[in-house]
Amino acid sequence: MTPTYAIANQKGGVGKTTTSVNLSASLAHLGKRVLLIDMDPQGNATTGSGVDKNSVKSTVSEVLCQEKDIKANIIKKLPAGYDLLPANGDLTVAEVYLINNPGGEKNLHKAIESLDDYYDVIIIDCPPALNMLTVNSLAACNSVIIPMQCEYYALEGLSALVGTIAKISKTVNRQLRVEGILRTMYDPRNSLTNEVSNQLHEYFGNRVYQTVIPRNVRLAEAPSYGQPALLYDRYSKGAVAYLGMAEELIRRATKARSTT
Repeated sequence: MTPTYAIANQKGGVGKTTTSVNLSASLAHLGKRVLLIDMDPQGNATTGSGVDKNSVKSTVSEVLCQEKDIKANIIKKLPAGYDLLPANGDLTVAEVYLINNPGGEKNLHKAIESLDDYYDVIIIDCPPALNMLTVNSLAACNSVIIPMQCEYYALEGLSALVGTIAKISKTVNRQLRVEGILRTMYDPRNSLTNEVSNQLHEYFGNRVYQTVIPRNVRLAEAPSYGQPALLYDRYSKGAVAYLGMAEELIRRATKARSTT
């Protein structure tokens, strides 16, 4: 199976879509064949990739409802170098379909299986909720990358998400695991940030990525121009940080393969 990472956190505003878009662009920049799948009805990963979510004719919704083959719905060769399976508000209809059809939690997994050997990496941008769309995403991936801010409320949400991942790994996807915790909007001058960061290291050990994503104006501006930070301002701190994150992800994957 193609290495597939779900970017998940039920708490909004933690940099989930920012991570999905910029990690995809960075991996593509490093020579990887990347597919980004937008599983959020808000379609932010789609617009952040420079695609008008309101004008796309085919989305991930048709794939989940088993109306179209996944390969026919993928937008290829975006300026940032990765391919995109877009999303928009139609995903709310797809969620109802998935709930009312037995086995629907594995529809995305079935679709992705047909892409084996075509991509080096697949990134799934999950919605900020533990719903059927998120379950589909977790059932389709190998592992989960959890972006989070270093604040106490984020720790509470993290506990709930890890519990959900554990349940899905026992029932729907036995391969599922937490790949790592990515600290976003990171400000080392803040004592609370450092305190929560230390707690993460205590509980998750080396599953906390060494790379941190700083608060960065250019990173925040880039989506409004429909570009990852790497295209908008490749020398910005945000773009450099996500490039470092992509390199760390590749190193970890290489090390994991060498030990198996």
